Amino acid sequence: MRRLSRTFRVFWALTPFVVAFLRDRRRFILLGRGVRRTPEHHQRRAERLTKRIAGLGPTFIKLAQIFSSRADIFPEPYLTEIGTLQDQVPPHGADEILRVVESELGRPAEEVFQDFQREPLAAASLGQVHRARFRGSDVVVKVLRPGVEETVALDLDISFRILFWLNLMFPNHHVRALTGVVREFSHKVRQEMDFRQEADHIHHVQDTYKSLRKIRTPRVHDELTRRRVLVMEYCRGTKIDRLHELFESGRLSFRDTMETVTGVYLRMMMVDGFLHADPHPGNILVENDGTVILLDWGMVVEVPRWTRETILNVALAVGREDLDGIINGMYQLGMISPEVSRGEIREAAIEIMRIVDRAQGTGRERVQELVQELFDTFYTWPLILPQELVYFFRAAVLLEGIGFRYDPNFNGLHFIRGVVGDFRSEILRTTGREPTALAKNVLDEAQTTLRSLRDLVGRAEREELRVRVHPRDIQQQERFLHLQARRILLSIFATATAVITSILFISIRSWWLLAGGLLASLFLFVLVFFLPTHLLENPLRHARSLRPGERHR
Repeated sequence: MRRLSRTFRVFWALTPFVVAFLRDRRRFILLGRGVRRTPEHHQRRAERLTKRIAGLGPTFIKLAQIFSSRADIFPEPYLTEIGTLQDQVPPHGADEILRVVESELGRPAEEVFQDFQREPLAAASLGQVHRARFRGSDVVVKVLRPGVEETVALDLDISFRILFWLNLMFPNHHVRALTGVVREFSHKVRQEMDFRQEADHIHHVQDTYKSLRKIRTPRVHDELTRRRVLVMEYCRGTKIDRLHELFESGRLSFRDTMETVTGVYLRMMMVDGFLHADPHPGNILVENDGTVILLDWGMVVEVPRWTRETILNVALAVGREDLDGIINGMYQLGMISPEVSRGEIREAAIEIMRIVDRAQGTGRERVQELVQELFDTFYTWPLILPQELVYFFRAAVLLEGIGFRYDPNFNGLHFIRGVVGDFRSEILRTTGREPTALAKNVLDEAQTTLRSLRDLVGRAEREELRVRVHPRDIQQQERFLHLQARRILLSIFATATAVITSILFISIRSWWLLAGGLLASLFLFVLVFFLPTHLLENPLRHARSLRPGERHR
């Protein structure tokens, strides 16, 4: 019963907006030109959509926060409006939270903690945080909300069913990107709801950056770490967007602080491949001595080495205006669907080069403006932005916004270029572009190429050379033939229905029968013309990492 009522509520809340967006493209959903809307109309719709999402609860609030940084999927003003959604919901009662603590730790909270404050420090969508004392030290106790796992699993199940029909009826790169984001979220939110994973992430960061004196994370009390309870050191510091007094008094250097934060995010992305996936001012504290504390490691993005290498190769290809190199890298990163030809995407690669050239030429371009132009290109062309770059761009825009807050003349691009120069040797070494590593890679590739050529010539001499068709091409041909067969069958059924209806009408003279039969025939004929030309893979089959009622211990 709960599933049915929740499904009805979600459909009732979101269906009007889905229909409205579809009518923006075609007046009658499948037919006609798009309906012209004024900017004011879109603004009002964005405000209504934001309120509707807020009323649907934690799953959709967190999804909206992710989508608020995906300008390659949604245009303005929707991005700005859903970006105002805060990950704050009414807190659960202290008694319910204490029952979770007792269930996880095996004893009442008063036996574990010397003091446990009933009023929460923060109440987010998935958990809430209470201050306490443990062995004479101030700590924070992060507790998973009761019942949130079942709610998230049910909402994701409903979301994937909606996306399945959208993929089936309206296959385009925006719907595919939308599905990819929800799919990735379904994996990440599972990690975020297991606090043992967050503790592991914190330990990994501490081990990786133990040599850096200006970067740290809260100390975790491992003896109290459970799936639904996480106890950490209470960190004292100032949010990074509230440092005016420290900068003005000279107790803290603005440039040193920005270099520290920018450097650690660049290192996470391109050197260590372990990126903080929730960058916002509330998760970055600065102590009086300039030490930066990174909080909330529930969601991280692991960037494989091959991805870092490909990103660097694309950046280098943009620098030398190598169109083929850019397109090859975009294919490798999964930014382009295999069904899209190189010719279609060439103009998009040219546009990306133009944007970068403008940014390099003027010297006044802001990171936010550059990222917005890149996102607009992805929104216009059939491109899907990799999630690793989304979070990195999001961090870059955040850092530039913080710098601009303190210094109106702050040049984000110039600043980031300087930090990149400082990390140049590390980036080249870890991505295999260091001179010695690069020479070894080139030598290995040359040897592999020579072996392949020798094998190819040998096969040709022995008349063993064969040309194979890629399985994807065979599948496309099979889908095309199946589609044509369905259309032929539907046409036969439509014709037969019309003929049988006419014969029966002559016999019994029933106008209702004639009208019903001809309408059924017309429907079949319409279906022939609007049957989708290809069916996308069912996201329900592999994308759901959470199932309603599933519990993990």
